[in-house]
Amino acid sequence: MSSPATPRAVLFDIDGTLIHSGGSSDRAWHRAFAELHGVDVDVAARTGRGVPDPEVGRQCFRAVLGREATAEELARLMARRLAHLSEEVEASSGYVVLDGAEELLERLIDEGFLLGLTTGNVEPAAHIKLARGGLNRFFSFGGYGSDSSDRTELTRKALERGGTVAGGALDPSAALSVGDTPRDVEAGHGAGLRVVGVATGDYTVERLAAAGADFAIASLRAWPDVGWDGDGG
Repeated sequence: MSSPATPRAVLFDIDGTLIHSGGSSDRAWHRAFAELHGVDVDVAARTGRGVPDPEVGRQCFRAVLGREATAEELARLMARRLAHLSEEVEASSGYVVLDGAEELLERLIDEGFLLGLTTGNVEPAAHIKLARGGLNRFFSFGGYGSDSSDRTELTRKALERGGTVAGGALDPSAALSVGDTPRDVEAGHGAGLRVVGVATGDYTVERLAAAGADFAIASLRAWPDVGWDGDGG
C-alpha cells in the first residue's frame, strides 16, 4: 500500500465511460473527409473502439483513399474535424452523461483524489466532449491522443502530468484507470495501474473481466471497494 502522504489519482476514459456523444465524433470525421477529399467514410466500420484520434484519421484515410496520408493532409483533416466537433456535440440528440458519473466525480474530489483523463481524444476534442456535460471542471490533467497513438504511452503521460499537479511523481500503485474497453484495460496495466472496467460501452462486465480488469462493474454507480483506506494508505 502507498503511504498516507502519497497522492491518490483516478484516470478516466471519456467516450463510453463518462459520456456518450451520440455519434458526434464520427459525424465530424465524415464531414471533414467529405469536404477535403470528396469521399464518404464510415468511421465505425474502419476503426475499433478506443483508437486514438490521429490513428482514426490515418486508418480511415488509408481505407477510403488507398494510401497513407501525408503529415500535411492529416493536419488539415484533424483541424477540419475539430472545427465540426463542437457543432456536432452541441446538436447531438444522443449526447448523455452516463449514470452516476457526475456523482462519482464529486465524491472522489471530496475524498481528496486527483482526477485526470486518459483518452484517445486529442486534447481539444476531449474538452469539447466534456464541456456539454459540465464535466471539465473535475479534471486538472490528462494524457491524450495528441500525446501518443499508443494508449499505454498516453496513460503514462497522464501520470507524469498528474505528478506536476501534485508537486511530486505519482506512484502508479496509488492510481487507478477507468475505461469501458479491453484497450483501456491493456493501457492501464501497461502503465502499472489497476483498472476498473465499466460496462457502459460496447463490452459486458464479463468481457471486461476476461480482458483482465481488476474490477469489472456494470455502471459507475457500482464503484468498487478498491482497497484504499480513508487516509490514502
